[in-house]
Amino acid sequence: MKRLHISEPDIMHIAIRNEILRSEEARYDHRLHGVLLVCRGLSCYQAADLLGQHPTTIQRWVRTFETHGFSGLSDRERSGRPGRLSPQQMHTIGYDLRKAARKLGYAQNLWDGTLLSHHLQKRYGVKLGIRQCQRLFRHLGFRLRKPRPLIAHADPDEQLTFKKTPSTGTKKRH
Repeated sequence: MKRLHISEPDIMHIAIRNEILRSEEARYDHRLHGVLLVCRGLSCYQAADLLGQHPTTIQRWVRTFETHGFSGLSDRERSGRPGRLSPQQMHTIGYDLRKAARKLGYAQNLWDGTLLSHHLQKRYGVKLGIRQCQRLFRHLGFRLRKPRPLIAHADPDEQLTFKKTPSTGTKKRH
């Protein structure tokens, strides 16, 4: 059989590792592969080299598998800093975002990260950065909407004056 080659293997290696880390199922499968390689007689160092992990990580996977079985390889609940907003506040914010910002007394009509940050500070006393507010939009199921530029609603004759290509349909050749 002819040997296959992957174009740009270093970049693809990084992309595949990121894809594995992105999905809970892929991380579980990745751990299973590590344990499987050790079952097939490879050392933790060899398995780690093949999978791009540290040997201690492979050892931890094997020990966990030995003590807890398959369930030991699945992702557990991760501890972390508690959210600044309660579930009730999140629900209320989702309700607020479904309204036009002007109805809540703001000068602009569409919500953005800056306005949401200001709204959270004013209404709930919670200070979140603009980028975190943008993530909050996505978490609540909203997507970015941008206002259409004024030129889209302008007079068609005036629009022709701003066109870069001639309207006659003929192109000059050089």
